[in-house]
Amino acid sequence: MAASLSTALDVHFTIPKSDTKRPIFFTSPIRHNPTKKRLAISCTSSTSETSSSTKPPQNISESPSSKNPSLSDQLKPLSATTLSTKDHQAQLLSRPKSTWVNPTRPKRSVLSLQRQKKSLYSYNPQIRELKLFAKKLSGSGEDEFESVLETIPYPPTRENALLILNSLRPWQKTLLFFNWIKTQNVFPMETIFYNVTMKSLRYGLQFDIIEELANEMVSDEIQLDNITYSTIITCAKKCSRFDKAVEWFERMYKTGLMPDEVTYSAILDVYAKLGKVEEVLSLYERGVASGWKPDPITFSVLAKMFGEAGDYDGIRYVLQEMKSLDVQPNLVVYNTLLEAMGKAGKPGLARSLFEEMVDSGLTPNEKTLTALAKIYGKARWAKDAMDLWERMKSNNWPMDFILYNTLLNMCADLGLVEEAEMLFKDMKISEKCRPDSWTFTAMLNIYGSGGNADKSMELFEEMSKLGIGLNIMGCTCLVQCLGKARRIDDLVRVFNVAIDGGVKLDDRFCGCLLSVASLCDESEDFTKVLACLKQANPKLVAFVKLIEGEETSFETLKEEFRAVVRDAAVETRRPFCNCLIDICRKRDLHGRAHELLYLGTLYGLYPDLHHKTVKEWSLDVRSLSVGAALTALEEWMGTLTKFVQRDEELPELFSAHTGSGTHKFSQGLANSFDSHVKKLAAPFRQSEERAGHFVATREDLVTWVQSRIPSSVIA
Repeated sequence: MAASLSTALDVHFTIPKSDTKRPIFFTSPIRHNPTKKRLAISCTSSTSETSSSTKPPQNISESPSSKNPSLSDQLKPLSATTLSTKDHQAQLLSRPKSTWVNPTRPKRSVLSLQRQKKSLYSYNPQIRELKLFAKKLSGSGEDEFESVLETIPYPPTRENALLILNSLRPWQKTLLFFNWIKTQNVFPMETIFYNVTMKSLRYGLQFDIIEELANEMVSDEIQLDNITYSTIITCAKKCSRFDKAVEWFERMYKTGLMPDEVTYSAILDVYAKLGKVEEVLSLYERGVASGWKPDPITFSVLAKMFGEAGDYDGIRYVLQEMKSLDVQPNLVVYNTLLEAMGKAGKPGLARSLFEEMVDSGLTPNEKTLTALAKIYGKARWAKDAMDLWERMKSNNWPMDFILYNTLLNMCADLGLVEEAEMLFKDMKISEKCRPDSWTFTAMLNIYGSGGNADKSMELFEEMSKLGIGLNIMGCTCLVQCLGKARRIDDLVRVFNVAIDGGVKLDDRFCGCLLSVASLCDESEDFTKVLACLKQANPKLVAFVKLIEGEETSFETLKEEFRAVVRDAAVETRRPFCNCLIDICRKRDLHGRAHELLYLGTLYGLYPDLHHKTVKEWSLDVRSLSVGAALTALEEWMGTLTKFVQRDEELPELFSAHTGSGTHKFSQGLANSFDSHVKKLAAPFRQSEERAGHFVATREDLVTWVQSRIPSSVIA
């Protein structure tokens, strides 16, 4: 009896036909651990089974005491019939597994995930030895790889080979073992082996090899499933091979496979990086229409795409979609949306979004607060920025170096010196966020913008004591501040410390030294600055010497100027020209200044200098230094004088745009321009309607020119 009980037990339940609402939960045998007894339970509602199950078995022998049979008598006929029928038992165990469907949550019809079927888990006593072998194989060199393979503890069956392949970490070893498996011809290669290998190659960013394996699968007629395509597309995205990602995504659609959530998010990000907004929206709407529910990562991709383009309507579309699909934004989505709001120039909406995030119960992290601080700094919202700082301290929100330095840079943009000093003091007493090189750079920028050379040098001395080296940005801020204060000896000392510290001097720093040289009144100071500049850019110093030579022809000047501009970084070419013009005016070389302005215009350094309409001619000098702007004004006035003399048709209004700095430390061109206009006695006056504009009417300009013609003072 014990032997018969150890096999299986079939129990048949009878469900009446009238009870149609009761669900049938068991449609196949339930299999337990092999070490335990098996209980195979089946149920049916057919009429024939009902009638047969109610009848007693014909081959059951009746007990002498049939009214009260013993347990042994009851089990004996059962073991003699049902449990002893091996064919019937095999038939029950061979029934296919059924799928139970939850009636309250209908199955989605969107994604047919064609992935390889996972085999049933079975305990393998060889796992420990195989994993140790995989570890040994991973740590072996390429020369030792084959010799280590010969020590494989067990034959490379399908399960053993897959376990080792999945345990290898370096992609090189994974690929070598995969190729070795193919040479053994022990079992046919399946999709799962390629997928495991491709995933390892994806960690190594080896897209070309992955594509070769995919093409090999196609040629060998091995099915590419959803995991295969997803791995190929995501690897192409990581390798910035966006064209390949799109190509394989289109091939996936042609095979009839539908992408899953991972593939959808990856390809949406690819299209977004390519700037294909219409394709992104089309794919997104197609996926949603087919039943796919986007996850927060998808909305992060959409928000980032619209944020890069500064498209506020697109950002609003993302918010509406999230609400309509009842997707609750997580912290990553909020951070992405905040960055997008900043790029779109919507600080007010960014503030509202931040408050919504806090009200939802999410705690902002360092990235959240950094993004918001940048937005407030860019919008020059000083009050909101400092309120944010107070909330950070009161709520004990997380702070890191990036956030502290962002707040300090924001203070520099807004001219908040006292607030910056308070932040700097908090960092000094903080255990986690002690000031680093970038922190001191931000403070040097703050003091340098305000022209506070004493505190700048105090910071420099403090950095020297703490062993914190100057970086190129801090060196540039410090040199510029000392140059404005005419502390040339301190400037030379800082320069030598930077050189000894291994600071790599760039064109921005050279432009800073050139700007200091244009401010030097004494020839001795001018020589000291040029000596420093010569160590960084000797070719630029040679051109300065060339300018001072009276015998230098215009053609020579033109060729050398083109060489200097060509070798300089694009963003420093116009500042170089501005500083060179300033040097010429400082040394009373006005003719050279006009020649350099002409060459700068010729080589496209001042593309938006002049604007002409039917009613107004304007001069825009906002991108010029003071000396270059005054030179441009003189050139313009000379040209207008010629037009008046030739009695040519002129517009009703003339204007010069100098700009109006909103920064606390911004001096702008307005004061210098106004002084020079008064010196020329030109009829330009500051406009009350347009800030930073000097305007003159045609009548006033003609009268001024006619009064100046006899004693022509305009070059």
